[in-house]
Amino acid sequence: MIPFTKSLHVLILITSLPLEGIAAIGPEPIRVIGKTMGTTYHITYFDDHQRDFTISIDSLFLMVNKSINTYDQTSEVSVFNRSERGVSFKLPYLYPPLAKAQEVYQASDGAFDPTVMPLVNAWGFGPETETDPDHHHVDSIRNFVGFDKISISQDSVSKSDPRVQLDFGGIGQGYGADVVSDYLRSKGIHNFLVELGGEGVASGTNIKTRKPWQVGITDPQSTLENQFLKAYVSLTDRSFTTAGNYFNYRMRDGKRYSHTIDPSTGYPADRNILSASVFSKDCMTADAWDTAFMVMGHERAIEVLKHHPELDALILYTGADGKIKSYVTRGMKHNIKIEP
Repeated sequence: MIPFTKSLHVLILITSLPLEGIAAIGPEPIRVIGKTMGTTYHITYFDDHQRDFTISIDSLFLMVNKSINTYDQTSEVSVFNRSERGVSFKLPYLYPPLAKAQEVYQASDGAFDPTVMPLVNAWGFGPETETDPDHHHVDSIRNFVGFDKISISQDSVSKSDPRVQLDFGGIGQGYGADVVSDYLRSKGIHNFLVELGGEGVASGTNIKTRKPWQVGITDPQSTLENQFLKAYVSLTDRSFTTAGNYFNYRMRDGKRYSHTIDPSTGYPADRNILSASVFSKDCMTADAWDTAFMVMGHERAIEVLKHHPELDALILYTGADGKIKSYVTRGMKHNIKIEP
């Protein structure tokens, strides 16, 4: 499958890690590994009945892709993007991310906006042929970008301008992780780690080690070939995502352009923020907010976090002295170890 979401639009930075130096004292977990949305997934769960849910998990990912994958020309979102006015939902997997997108769009003052799809394409980060837009082209595209041009209901989504398009690159993998997590819970599974493209859901504990689930956050000084960790996080009943501008960028006239598009300007966001790791009850919420924080920059993101106690975050940014600085919300201070 052609790459789908964060492999192009929001960089994968969190990797699930085993605990080191701890004896294996509990039961063996069941592990399911595969590929979807242009990336890999790793699911670890504990089940007294030792059931294998591989087929069901793959089927769920297939259905989610059929709803929100812009690289699949037959998906519901692709049909919507080509439509004049909108589409009615045929599957139950398009409405939830749309409703969440609307929520975070409003709460972030438009920093998160999935209607940036035409701008993503124009800057060469989407499924269409890359271009080098000048300011006239960017300004013309901005006329039909904005989630206020979208109307959603329980059974359909419509648009006020036929040129409006949706891109779920900033929320899709988080939503996919939520769908699978909900399925596991419906089967009575409560201790599991779902990781999809570096983000996911940590439910319960790692029974084998009798410890919280552990994830690691990539150091911004990493290269694509040599990646190492900046922080380690312990999680119980929390979702995790990270957005960053480490490797996914374009060079144009000697200037580096981030893949994160600022909907308010139409240009790639130019901020000192390096990455935003967000932790919340569900992965879809965290996924949308990490994108919003990359657009806002670290200063505004820190202020916004003070008004959203349901969110925790680790923000990495470049300080005035050129060194990497960090900000951790109070709720995660005892769960995150940051390397010097």
